[in-house]
Amino acid sequence: MTKCFGKLYELRGVTYACSDTSNLREDFNNMIENIALVVNAVLQEGTTGAAPAIPAGAAAALAVGLAALGSGYAERGIGAAAVGAIAEDDSMFGRGLILTVLPETLVILALVVVFILG
Repeated sequence: MTKCFGKLYELRGVTYACSDTSNLREDFNNMIENIALVVNAVLQEGTTGAAPAIPAGAAAALAVGLAALGSGYAERGIGAAAVGAIAEDDSMFGRGLILTVLPETLVILALVVVFILG
């Protein structure tokens, strides 16, 4: 087996994602040349004939749904802590309310972006 750095994947006797340290400069140059070839091919192809993977409405729904899911996950811990703090000291109500509502701004922002983009 050759000396490798980074992650090493071996499948059916073939080694992937491995670079011998003696050929590091050559491997890096080949990688840069391949990136240039891929970018050139993509730019020459253009966007004609390519359909989006999902419709715009589905993408917007996915964005808002994921924002709401993340917000709910954040509010789970914040709400519990806020209720505990308010139970101990009534003056913490304002801070608890602000911290509980703060993650919801993410969902509001997602809805605004959906309406702006169309």
